[in-house]
Amino acid sequence: MKKFDKDKLREECGIFGISNHEDASALVALGLHALQHRGQEGCGIVSFDGKNYHSEKRQGLVGDHFTNKEILKKLPGLFAIGHNRYSTTGETSLRNIQPFFADLHMGGLSLAHNGNLTNALSLRKSLVKEGAIFRTTSDTETIVQLIAKSKRSKFVDKLIEALFQIQGGYSLVLMTNKKLVGVRDPFGIRPLVIGKLKNSYIFASETCALDIVGATFIREIENGEIVVVENGDLKSIKPFPKQKPRPCVFEYIYFARPDSLISGKCAYEYRKRLGEELAKETDISADLIVPVPDSGVPAALGFANFSKKKFELGLIRNHYVGRTFIEPTQNIRSLGVKLKLSSTRSVVKNKIIVLIDDSLVRGTTCLKIVKMLYEAGAKEVHVRIACPEIKFPDFYGVDMPTKNELLANKRSLNEMCNYIKAKSLKFLSIEGLYNALAGESRNPHYPQFSDHYFTGEYPIKPADDLAGLKIKQLSLLSGKSNN
Repeated sequence: MKKFDKDKLREECGIFGISNHEDASALVALGLHALQHRGQEGCGIVSFDGKNYHSEKRQGLVGDHFTNKEILKKLPGLFAIGHNRYSTTGETSLRNIQPFFADLHMGGLSLAHNGNLTNALSLRKSLVKEGAIFRTTSDTETIVQLIAKSKRSKFVDKLIEALFQIQGGYSLVLMTNKKLVGVRDPFGIRPLVIGKLKNSYIFASETCALDIVGATFIREIENGEIVVVENGDLKSIKPFPKQKPRPCVFEYIYFARPDSLISGKCAYEYRKRLGEELAKETDISADLIVPVPDSGVPAALGFANFSKKKFELGLIRNHYVGRTFIEPTQNIRSLGVKLKLSSTRSVVKNKIIVLIDDSLVRGTTCLKIVKMLYEAGAKEVHVRIACPEIKFPDFYGVDMPTKNELLANKRSLNEMCNYIKAKSLKFLSIEGLYNALAGESRNPHYPQFSDHYFTGEYPIKPADDLAGLKIKQLSLLSGKSNN
């Protein structure tokens, strides 16, 4: 991982599955390409040709591997599922890249998982004690082992039995020799949508993956729903007690690609609304509204539109930072954010600037950006963040700093402002967040999000003793650490 990227919440994973299409693997590769922002450490595809399963996994980006026709030729069949990986549990290695495949008594099973299980550690210990042999350090394999262990005769019943034992935020795509299955956790924390391309059904993490293959968006899979595709038909099963959905608020704020639909609107629209609400809560005289690219652009546009202030690209992002600088000399590392961003000096010189970003995590990157703008001649830099203070860690598939590393967890607003060396600092309120995303703050007709990052209100308490640490449970068992 690039050292200067650690000041952002890291995406979870991207999953994609398709049934009954002659170009199944190629379409999965395209879908994963559209979901590349959700995971860049590794990618994999498993296909089924009616008789045999075929698997190809690689470290790195989809475009570096699955655009190769020779690799796609190794993945024949009308059914295929794929996965982009960003590790939240288990070390970064080829064996942990999904989809996973297992040859069970009932036949072959392949599974791709986005999210994190909060009781994976205790489940794994129990399974190992009973004789299970794990090949990976990923929590995803726990689900495979639970399905394999089930004494039920039908696959869907085995799956349901396994789901009732796991906890956490997850969406799953599974493939057997007869079925393609999509699953969303009981609170709907992690996303999953259904699409259709002629006679083929598709499951994907986001609608942008449907767009790239020319598929029609049908609907989101509901919280706690299992959707089974078999013989061209789609069947819905809801085995869990009914609960109100608690979708992850950061899908709206940051994770989802701006053109992806969430609850009927593009993520871009929600982010502009966050900026508008932030402007309503801000009373400041400024010359320019400047976004931190690319994450702060929609909110900055919304802020500028509402406040009637001038929007300018005072920072330019370099999109071509390669891996040359992963472990260079200390002198090169110290350049930090300059490898990714540069200031437009003639735009910011002698200007009072409102700098907009979507979130503030550790504050180290913001500190460098503020310094850069002052060095470029800015008169004043006021920082505005289009979400509330991030004070609490996540346990549902988002890799983020520990509680003690979160800037807002241990410092007051003035202390944070002094740390990043800005003229002033303000975050969007919880009420403003709900106004932007749901229409009215905490209105019972609108959903409550998984907003534990800000409130500490966790929809599911971790069963394992994680002590507020990053979710790296399974690496503890192997004695290995994540990169």
